[in-house]
Amino acid sequence: MAVKKVAESFSKALADEVQRWGGMKQTGVSLRYMMEFGARPTQKNLLLSAQFLHKELPTRIARRAIELEALPFGLSDEPAVLKVRDWYLDSFRDLRTFPEIKDTSDELAFTQMIKMIKVRHNNVVPAMALGVQQLKRDMNRKVVPEELEEIHQFLDRFYLSRIGIRMLIGQHVALHDPDPEPGCIGQINTRLSPMLVAQTASEDARSICYREYGSAPEVNIYGDPNFTFPYVPSHLHLMVFELVKNSLRAVQERHMNSDKEVPPVRIIVADGIEDVTIKISDEGGGIPRSGLPKIFTYLYSTAKNPPDENYKGVSNSVTMAGYGFGLPISRLYARYFGGDLQIISMEGYGTDAYLHLSRLGDSQEPLS
Repeated sequence: MAVKKVAESFSKALADEVQRWGGMKQTGVSLRYMMEFGARPTQKNLLLSAQFLHKELPTRIARRAIELEALPFGLSDEPAVLKVRDWYLDSFRDLRTFPEIKDTSDELAFTQMIKMIKVRHNNVVPAMALGVQQLKRDMNRKVVPEELEEIHQFLDRFYLSRIGIRMLIGQHVALHDPDPEPGCIGQINTRLSPMLVAQTASEDARSICYREYGSAPEVNIYGDPNFTFPYVPSHLHLMVFELVKNSLRAVQERHMNSDKEVPPVRIIVADGIEDVTIKISDEGGGIPRSGLPKIFTYLYSTAKNPPDENYKGVSNSVTMAGYGFGLPISRLYARYFGGDLQIISMEGYGTDAYLHLSRLGDSQEPLS
C-alpha cells in the first residue's frame, strides 16, 4: 500500500512538473544563428549551448507530453501512442534530474545524455503512425480524413516540434566532432550541392523501387552542378528521397504492363535570390482532384497494402508506400527553415512537386 502511494505521489509530482514547464516560453533559433554560433565551437560556446538546451528541451518536450495526454477520438489511449508518451516523460525526467551545467565535465555528461534521448526517440514516427492506424481501425470507417482536422493539426505541431528537438540535439552533438567535413558547421553544410543531394536521394529511391518492382524508371536531373547553399543535408535528402520515391512508384505502377518506353522522372534545381526550388516531375498519371486535399493529411495513403500492425518498436526498413506520412512530414521539414512544399497534379498525366528552400537562413523556427 505504501509503495502504491509513493508511486501515485511521484506520478502527480511529475505531472505537475510537466505542466509547469509546458507553460514556459520556447526560444526559436534560425539556421543562420546556428551557423554563426557553431562557427566557433569553443568550450565556452559548447557550455553556453548545453545550458540553453538544459532549459529549452524540457519546455519543448513537456508541451508535447501534455498534448499526448489529451488527444481526441481516444488516440491518447492507443497502445503505440502510450509508448510514445512514456518516451517523452522519460526524457523530460532525465533532463530535469540532470544537475546544473557549470563546467566542461558537466557539459560532456549532458551531451552523452541528450544523445541517448535522441536514440530513445528514433522510432517516434513509426510508433505514432501505428497509433493512427490503430485509431482508424477502431473508429467508424465512414469517418473521412477531413473530419479529423484536430488530429492533423496536432500531428503537424508534434512532428514539427520533433524536427526542432532533434535538430537542436544533433547540432550540439555534432559541434563536438574534432574533424568536421570541410564547410560543415555541426549538421549544417555551408556549401551543400542540391544537385548532388538530388542524385544521391534518387539513387536511394531507385534502389527501393528495384527491390519492390524489379525495375525502376530513370531519373534525369537538371541544374547548375557548381551551385551550393547552406542547408542540412539529411533534411534535404529526406525530402527529395520521399518525393522521388512517390514519383517512381506512380510511374512504375502506371506503366507496369505497358509496351511503351517508361518515361523518366525529371528533377530541376533552380537557384533563385530568395529560394532554392527543386521541381520533381513525373508522368505517373497524377492524383484525382478529389484526392488532392487529402495528400497532406496523416490518415491518407495511396498504398494498396499499408503496413501491418506488427510494429515491435524498431524498424529500419523503407518501402515504396507506407503509412502516408511521407508528404506531410516532408512539408514540415521544408517549413522548419522557412521553405514549403507544393504539389500540382494533372490527372491522367502526372504530378509536379515544388520544394521551396529558403536561401536566406533567417527564418525563426515555427514554434507552437
